[in-house]
Amino acid sequence: MSKRLFFGLFFFLLFILNMQAQDRFLLSEYKQKQSLSFKLINNIVVIPLEINGKELSFILDTGVDKTILFNLQLNDSIELHNIEQIKLYGLGEGEALDALRSTKNRVTIGNIKNIDHMVYVVLDETFDLSAKMGENINGIIGGELFEDFIVDINYRTKKITFYDPISYKSNNLCSKCEIIPLEFIKNKPYVNLKIKDHKETVKQVKLLIDSGGSDALWLFANDEKDISVPDNYFKDFLGKGLSGNIYGKRSRIKELIIGDYIIENPSTSFPDSSSVFTAMQNEQRNGTLGAEVLRRFRVIFDYSNQQLSIRPNKGFSDPFLYNKSGMELVHGGDVLVKESKAQFIGPENIKNQSSFSEISYAFGLSFKPSYQISYLRPESPALEAGLQVGDIILEINGKPAYDQKLHEIILTLSKQEGQKINVLVDRGGRQIKYKFKLKGML
Repeated sequence: MSKRLFFGLFFFLLFILNMQAQDRFLLSEYKQKQSLSFKLINNIVVIPLEINGKELSFILDTGVDKTILFNLQLNDSIELHNIEQIKLYGLGEGEALDALRSTKNRVTIGNIKNIDHMVYVVLDETFDLSAKMGENINGIIGGELFEDFIVDINYRTKKITFYDPISYKSNNLCSKCEIIPLEFIKNKPYVNLKIKDHKETVKQVKLLIDSGGSDALWLFANDEKDISVPDNYFKDFLGKGLSGNIYGKRSRIKELIIGDYIIENPSTSFPDSSSVFTAMQNEQRNGTLGAEVLRRFRVIFDYSNQQLSIRPNKGFSDPFLYNKSGMELVHGGDVLVKESKAQFIGPENIKNQSSFSEISYAFGLSFKPSYQISYLRPESPALEAGLQVGDIILEINGKPAYDQKLHEIILTLSKQEGQKINVLVDRGGRQIKYKFKLKGML
């Protein structure tokens, strides 16, 4: 072998090794796709993954271009590499967060691997999405996964598939899908849609697609762009961003038009400018398209071809619900609950249960979730009934709160106006009963 050929081969191999070490997500050899089931919590997709061998639950979020780890109150430590301290900025009324940046981490999602991934770690313990969602959430992952794969999200079956872009053929999977062009600003996906506002005026808006936001639609009020808040609105807590709580006004617009599909009277939030100051610096952006809209479709993100494929599912015409009690709940930690289990005592091997001669009950303690009131909307039914921030919800309509998921409780509080709600709370060790009726605000 000549020296020229040897050195040429040597540098080619170095190039290949360098490519493999880049911060990219790749399917295992001979694999063309990876499918997995996900949890759908408050419209948000939560997927399992591993970071350096530690099993975690992450929100899949098109609205972020970094992998962010938080809620480090874990029994087992997570090994992170090459750490440096930084500041992270995001939506919310607070200041930037202290954070860590770590490189060369190994991330695994089934047959998908990244051996050189950069992870950002939020150190602020108050930023805890687990409390808000009622489930253990360890972080957010988004942009890089969508850049490296075609991502097919089926909200009805709760199944997500990551396809190798080279082998993916859209016509075989979603021939009846409508294709919506995507535009990218700072590596984040935007879509140009039309709305019909409360004045019956049709206008085009540029929206960030945010699969990690549980709301339907956010619009940034702007006189110059003729985007205004309808007269019929109420002030509310809209969510939590990296930089703190987000407040604003909730209302509805007449229509949201996505290609050939028209969504009537969608719930629409208008965040306060102080809460989304950073986002509003992008003069092109008019708001956010959230998961309450996305979950009404089968959606296929194809970043490589800058397009979004959509097809309505059975939930397309679902009503847009909102919490009519006015109280926001968060996970308040686990509590010990005394439970009883029936034990049948009698002759062995008797199949007919009615022949047992005795039934006894065994009692034991187990940890169950508790839910705490974190916010009360002004002039809301819950506030006017006498409930207070910090109250621990013990029962709702006679059913123990610990036997329900947080999103199930929120669904109960989002039912028809006039629905009676009976609540038992713990306030400083005292148990107090309250009752009120759900009140529609729109």
